[in-house]
Amino acid sequence: MDKIPDSAIEAVARHINERNNKQYSIPVIGSPNNPETPQIFEIIDFSVIDDSDYRFYAIDGTTNSQEFYNGLYIGIYAAGYICYYHGKQIRMNTTTDPVILGRSYYPENILVSDDSHLNGIYEELMSMAPVVNLLKFWGSPSENIFAFSKEDICRRLSTLLSFCQDLLEWALVFEIANLDGTKPGDYILRDGALRSLQVKQEFLIKLGAHLREKGIKTVAVTKRSQIKMELSYTFKQIDSYLQDQLKPKYPFIAKDPQRQKLCCWFQVPKSVLAVSYSGNMFANSGLKGGRGFGVFFVARLDYVEKLQNYDWMVIDLNIFDVYPDIKSKADSAVLDIEALKRIFFELTRLTQEHYILGYPYPLVEAHNFISLKREFKEELVKRVKSALYREQRMDNVDIENLFLDAHDRF
Repeated sequence: MDKIPDSAIEAVARHINERNNKQYSIPVIGSPNNPETPQIFEIIDFSVIDDSDYRFYAIDGTTNSQEFYNGLYIGIYAAGYICYYHGKQIRMNTTTDPVILGRSYYPENILVSDDSHLNGIYEELMSMAPVVNLLKFWGSPSENIFAFSKEDICRRLSTLLSFCQDLLEWALVFEIANLDGTKPGDYILRDGALRSLQVKQEFLIKLGAHLREKGIKTVAVTKRSQIKMELSYTFKQIDSYLQDQLKPKYPFIAKDPQRQKLCCWFQVPKSVLAVSYSGNMFANSGLKGGRGFGVFFVARLDYVEKLQNYDWMVIDLNIFDVYPDIKSKADSAVLDIEALKRIFFELTRLTQEHYILGYPYPLVEAHNFISLKREFKEELVKRVKSALYREQRMDNVDIENLFLDAHDRF
């Protein structure tokens, strides 16, 4: 590491500092009628955060792969969802497991030793019930739906796994929307954005319109985004204003000082998006020329004292919830600021858990539910070795040689 030139390190530091202090002239005092300025409100009272008749679903997905020394690959993707109702997780699967209440989907085909196995993984995905239902809803051949051909998708294992996870997550959005227990007003939370590199926009737009028709609020959330770097200076200015100037004189409903918290959200201006996603269609929020059906906002939904580890989030909302008349008035659609206020206020029901203040806890639980453990390789090798010995009756020496990695020996 000491061979890396100081000039290279200094260039990185200079770039970070410049972007970290960029100003976009966003005022700290917002206008009620201008969603691109801070919209400040008091967090929902802690005593009633579970008093909601809405269901809060959370979706997450994961991938992992491992190459072994003798040209053998194991690749796996998965996605699943959980649901909270009145603050308690409810069962989404048909098992009797007392701990696992969520619903998840894993593939059977995880072995890759030649290109035909990549095609097998792809074909299995297309046969999964949630994906079959979503493709039927979209009603078009797969070559029209996806941004890349099957050949390109199956060219590399990493590309294929990423595609599988993304499509399966969208399929689960559709599945949740059509569950018998899902009703108007319920929320579907997704990690990331309401955009995709894999699915063409017109089909995601169709999905977004379907969710709007059912009255389901779709919210994508991420803490990692170029947008946050661009707005870093703005966030610091707003934080200081909330803490030092507004909080001491704000007419809080909550009387307990420990519960007196101010939240904030605003729509990300086009100028910020243009720099954050330079030359990338992710910056576009509309029915055409973009990557999905989202409109970018930023929010702090459990503000506490400064200098603590709580942060702003980037939130992508369904464009049909933000601009209800956008289909008929694409160029003059009116933003529904009252609906936005209700959405962000409702989200504060999910951001007051002590272990993850400021971030929706159903997404944390969905991640814990579906993610493959860090010890993926060790656990996988152990299970495969056991199956080879128990089911295939292979010799122990042959099994150990199969998984030998010379790099671990020398």
